[in-house]
Amino acid sequence: MKDRKTSLKLFYILWSTQSLSQLGSAITEFALTLWIYEKTGSALSTATLTICTYAPYVIMSIFAGAITDRFDKKKTMLICDLLAALMTVVVFVLYRTDTLTMWHLYVINAVSGLMNTVQQPASEVAYTLIVPKDYYQKTSGFQQLSRSLISIGNPLIAAAIYGLAGLDAAIAVDLLTFAVAFSALLFFIKLPEIEENAEKSDNVIKLAKEGIRFLRETPLILTVILFMAGVNLTASAFDAVLPALVIPREGNSVYGIVTAFAGVAMVAGSFLPMVLPKPKDRVRVIYLTMLFALGIENFLLAFSRSPVLWCVGQIVGWVFVPLMAANQNVIMRNVIPVELQGRVYACRNSLQFFTIPVGLFLGGFLVDKVCEPFMAMKSNSHFWTMLFGTGKGSGAALMMGILGVTGTVLCITSGQIMKKYKYSE
Repeated sequence: MKDRKTSLKLFYILWSTQSLSQLGSAITEFALTLWIYEKTGSALSTATLTICTYAPYVIMSIFAGAITDRFDKKKTMLICDLLAALMTVVVFVLYRTDTLTMWHLYVINAVSGLMNTVQQPASEVAYTLIVPKDYYQKTSGFQQLSRSLISIGNPLIAAAIYGLAGLDAAIAVDLLTFAVAFSALLFFIKLPEIEENAEKSDNVIKLAKEGIRFLRETPLILTVILFMAGVNLTASAFDAVLPALVIPREGNSVYGIVTAFAGVAMVAGSFLPMVLPKPKDRVRVIYLTMLFALGIENFLLAFSRSPVLWCVGQIVGWVFVPLMAANQNVIMRNVIPVELQGRVYACRNSLQFFTIPVGLFLGGFLVDKVCEPFMAMKSNSHFWTMLFGTGKGSGAALMMGILGVTGTVLCITSGQIMKKYKYSE
């Protein structure tokens, strides 16, 4: 009992401080989005910033996971966090000297994304090492709760700080939260050792291949990952389209509020895995929750011009996301041996998240180059203006409708495929 209490105490320290640091990083990212949109007025420009973060994450994840399994998890996390913080300092200096440009941000975000590529699988293994198996679902709920709170606090805090004190103040908050998380990990967290084996002497390429081989031999995990890749494609395109839908019509403040409602929904949804009993079929929970989200939210945002309905759509779209993520987390932690988790999680990152930069690019490109021009041509058409409105933002609404159809078809089709897989604990 004492060991369990100690392990949970370590989890709460690591979880709370890392979550605080993630909030700081999210504040900077949101403030940069506002800064870029003010400079360019382009959905594609804001999406490109996130693409630069995810590109190294996708390309290098397989090798990063092998590095994670080979080296000390705590040291890996500390080094990656420190280097990412240095990139934030560079942004601060460039901004204060009035030399910050778009290409600076693209390069800096790419480096920060590379650090996150290595840090993320290391942190996933760290949680597995300190959390007792019986608490996987509960602690996964806490992880989803923190992500939800960040989703709420990030846009509101970032918009307030950016509006009142500028980009440099948002960066200062980011660096302060980093210092807290770095100190807690350095001085208070001790991770159990993973039993040494022959794999430690293998090269990175061989270890990466083992992660791929595990997925090929475990169709349950691979199928869930590929389904989530499709979900991420639709969701990331949504992220690129949302500012182009809201900001031209209602401004930055309303955009912050609408974005925050996704976090409100996720906070409420984060309690579901904590209080609900273990489901009979975790795989079924995953695809049904996504069908509910993708099949309703996009249509609500596409066909309405009311900020209230936009907020309702965000609630519908995000309330069951924590439940989905917690069930996926439990499946992976139970099925994947701990000594393989770093490389398998990294392979998952490449497969499941490679669609995020693709979706961001497609969302921004289609809004700027296809949907907005199309709606400008149809400005005198009663049919099209009745559905999606007029002026700047109507093309983004059209794109939301397209994403609604895409998400619904994806979930229904994937659900039929996933029905043949059963998961038991």
